[in-house]
Amino acid sequence: MANFLVTLFSGVVFGLTLAAPPGPMNAIIAEESAVHGWIAGFKTGLGAMSADAIFFILAALGVVAFVERLPAVRAVMVGVGGALMLYFAYGAAMDVRSSFRPGTKTTDEPNLRVGTGFWKAFVLALTNPYQILFWLTIGVGLLQPGTLNAFSQIPYVSDALASTLVVETGSPALIVGFFGGIIIWITGFPAALVTAERRVEAFEPIIAGLSSVVLAGFGVLFLAESAGILFG
Repeated sequence: MANFLVTLFSGVVFGLTLAAPPGPMNAIIAEESAVHGWIAGFKTGLGAMSADAIFFILAALGVVAFVERLPAVRAVMVGVGGALMLYFAYGAAMDVRSSFRPGTKTTDEPNLRVGTGFWKAFVLALTNPYQILFWLTIGVGLLQPGTLNAFSQIPYVSDALASTLVVETGSPALIVGFFGGIIIWITGFPAALVTAERRVEAFEPIIAGLSSVVLAGFGVLFLAESAGILFG
């Protein structure tokens, strides 16, 4: 029982380390949460997590590795993701603009849009090369007996932290904890943003503006990567 709890906790920490770093998914969650409320932010997080669940299944079936062996297919996926990020960056910029217009935001607006963030995050996650790479490097390995340096798989983490979280793989408890950690993040992160937005009047346009910049930056990066694969 003790080993089960330790593995479960390790999975939770692992899931949090995957979900927490800044990137396009958290930019969309932040923008949806600040502009349209907690429900919209949570559903956006569910969209990203649903894509992770699909990637996990595809990795177990070997489909993700098959896509990686076809550079043209991967380039198209990355290019589509980059174009979508630029499109959503434009939408976030429009949210900034509308937030400065009196009377443009109504109390009913969040209820009219709670589903859109889910599909935005879901589609972007499926074309996100970082998530594809994550499942290529881990994938089925989460179910195979062994050990894994969790931080070494996370973008933006320094080498000094790469070996500070070593988890044992091959246990269903690790998978349950892993997705449990993601659920904790997509629940708590939007809640924190909504709480901050209530206390700081200018918080909404700031978050929407930062989200627009992050999405635009990643959009350009992904388009450049796609062009490099196709024409490099």
